[in-house]
Amino acid sequence: MISSKLSRAYRFSARMPKMIAAGLVLVLSGCTVNPVYHTTGVVLSSYSESEATPYVMQMTDTRMACALGEGIDPLLYSFSRVVDAPDTTGSLLMLLAGNCMEYRAWDAELDYLRHDYSGNVPAAKDAREVSKRLYAQTATRRYESFRRAMAAYDFDPAAEPMECPFLFTDQDEITFLAGLLTGMQAIVNDANSGAMAGVPRNIAPQAERAAQCVDNEKWGGLPNAVRALVWLLLPDTRPALSPDPWVVLQNSADLGVKAGFRTSHALQIVAAETFGRPDVLADAIANFAASDEGFEVFDDYVLLDEVARTVVTFSSDKHWTKNYGHRTPTRFFGKMSPERDTSNIETMSLDGLL
Repeated sequence: MISSKLSRAYRFSARMPKMIAAGLVLVLSGCTVNPVYHTTGVVLSSYSESEATPYVMQMTDTRMACALGEGIDPLLYSFSRVVDAPDTTGSLLMLLAGNCMEYRAWDAELDYLRHDYSGNVPAAKDAREVSKRLYAQTATRRYESFRRAMAAYDFDPAAEPMECPFLFTDQDEITFLAGLLTGMQAIVNDANSGAMAGVPRNIAPQAERAAQCVDNEKWGGLPNAVRALVWLLLPDTRPALSPDPWVVLQNSADLGVKAGFRTSHALQIVAAETFGRPDVLADAIANFAASDEGFEVFDDYVLLDEVARTVVTFSSDKHWTKNYGHRTPTRFFGKMSPERDTSNIETMSLDGLL
C-alpha cells in the first residue's frame, strides 16, 4: 500500500512542471486568447458594419437612434480588447451618443431662456451652467467620433501633402463625411461650453481640406457646407477665388433638398446663429418648413434628414422662447412671430345658413 502511494506521488510530481506551465500560459494570456470572446467581437463588428449601420440610417426616431449609440457603443468597444477597434461603426455610434448629449444641452438652454424671460435670475444662471457642462460633454463625444472616422480610413488630416482616403462604398463616403461634420460640430459645442472640453481648433482647416475628397452634389452640398463654415470660422482658409460663404451655404441647402436629406440646411442655421445673421436664420427656417411640401426623403438616409429637422426646430424654439417665453407652436413652424398672414385665408359664407 505504501509503495502504491509512493507511485502515485511520483507520477503526480512528474506532471507538476507541465501543469504549472499550462497555468502560467492561462494566467499570462488572460482573456485575449479566448476564442469565444474573439469570435463574438468579430461577429459583432461585422454585423454592426453590414446590418446595424444601414438600419440606423433609415430610422426616423432620432431619440431612439441616439439611445442606441449610448447603449451599444460601450458594448461594442469593450471587444476592442480582443479584436481591432470597430472605428467605422464606432464613429457613427459616438455621433449618435453625441446627439443624445446635445438634446439634453438644448433642453437646459431652453430652460435658461424661459427663466431669463420670466426674470428668475438664480434659476436662469443654474440652467445656463447645466447647458454649458452638457455642451462640453457633447463636444468631447463628437471629437471622439471625428477621431474614429479618421482612424477608420487610416486618414491623417494633418498630413502634407494631403492624400484622400480610399472610400469604396457610399457607406464609406457618408461615414467619412459625417466624421468631418461632427468634428466641426465639436468645435461649436466647445465654444458654447466656454471651451471646457478643449477641442483642438486645428481640426477645422483639416476638415475643410478633407471635405474635398467627397463629391459635393452627390451628398447634398454637405461637403461645401462644411468648407463654408470653416471659411467663416477661419477666413484665412478661404481660397482667393471662392464664392461668398453665405452663398455657398444657400446653394448647399438647395442641393440638400434635391438630394433628399437637408443636413446642409442645419449647417446653414448653425452658421447663422454662430455668426449673428438673424436674416439668414429666418430665411433658412422658413425655407426648411416650406420644403416639406413635396419633399421626398432619401430612404437610405432618413435619419440624416430627421437630425437636420431637430436642429432647425431647436433653433426656432430658441427664438420663440427668447422672445415669447415658449417653444414654437406647431402651426407657426417656419415663422419668427405669431403674426398670421390672413391674405389667403378662406372664409365660410353664412348666407346659406340664414
